[in-house]
Formats: sequence, C-alpha cells, structure tokens
Amino acid sequence: MFPDIARDDVFRLETPSLWLRWPRASDAAAVHRYSSRWDVAQYTARIPHPYPPGSAERFIFAARAGNTAGRDLTLVIAPRAGKRDAIGAISLEGHSGERLTLGIALAPEVWRRGYASEATAAMLAAGFSLTHCVEINADSRVENLASRRVLEKTGFAYVGTGPQGAPARGGLVSCDRYRFTREAWSARREAEREAMVEAAR
Repeated sequence: MFPDIARDDVFRLETPSLWLRWPRASDAAAVHRYSSRWDVAQYTARIPHPYPPGSAERFIFAARAGNTAGRDLTLVIAPRAGKRDAIGAISLEGHSGERLTLGIALAPEVWRRGYASEATAAMLAAGFSLTHCVEINADSRVENLASRRVLEKTGFAYVGTGPQGAPARGGLVSCDRYRFTREAWSARREAEREAMVEAAR
C-alpha cells in the first residue's frame, strides 16, 4: 500500500514542533516509559498493562517490519528541540486496499501542547498523498474527550458509537467512530489554498 519512499528508514515527516520517524532499537526505553503508564494504556486497544518486559522491543520490530513491507506506516513522535527522545507513536494501518486506520499514543507529560493534532494532521496528509486510500478511520473510547477533540479538530467526521475489539482491555469497549474521506481532505486542502491566496492579496 505504501510506496518505496515510506519503506526506507530514512523516511520522516516534519511538523513545526515534531519529527515523525521510523522507530529504532534505541527508542525502546522511551517507548517502554510511556507505554507502561496506565493513563496511556487504558485508552488503547493493544497496549497491555502492566507492560511486560520486552514489549517495546517487540513493538519496534513489528513496526519496522510493517513499514518495510509497505503494509502499514508506524512512526515514533519526537520533539524537534531538546533530547528528541520518542514521546509517542502514530500509525496508519492498511486493513484493506482502500481504507487506513489511524492510531496514536502520546506520553502524558506532553499532553495539551497540540502535539497530537500536529502529528495527526501530518499523518493524514501522508496517508492521502502516499496511498490511494479512499478514507482514513479512527476510533476513540467514548470517555476519551481529548482524543475526540483531536479527531474533530483535524477534520474527522463522527459516524457513530459502538463496540470495538480491544484485546488488551479484555474484550469489547464502547468507541466513537470517525472517518475522514479523500473527498473531504481534498475539499479542505482547496479551502486552505484559497484562504492563502486571499490573505496574500
């Protein structure tokens, strides 16, 4: 699904505050640090709690394998300034030839800085620019108001609420479901271009 440019570990996305890059072995300690937090794990479907030793290394290996195959695109989130340690991860998973699913986890100490919105916007652009997907889907636990705000801010449309599989949470959980279509993304880009032209006049 993803082209050769994304299948090389030099691939990265840049935002005003962040680098989104391939995970590497040296990220394991940072990944373990935020993934082992219950306030992170509770809102995810697949991060176990307690977080078993070696899980970060397995996540990194699986992410790199998925990236190399072009099946998925999983990147760690790192600040452009300072130590540049991983502070989270974001992914687009290709469950079908036409649809991608977005997932994100972010360390609590960097919440409320706009990083989730920045990273999500960058991944949306990558998903629609690099693939032929017709839509990108995302789920948010109904009690995770911050996640819902990020999805709505970045252009996702609410499509309903229902049970969703969450193996690490022991079964099904209630989630709000969101969708961002290629048509909506194209319309948003066109509106942004028109606004820039108008501002330059």
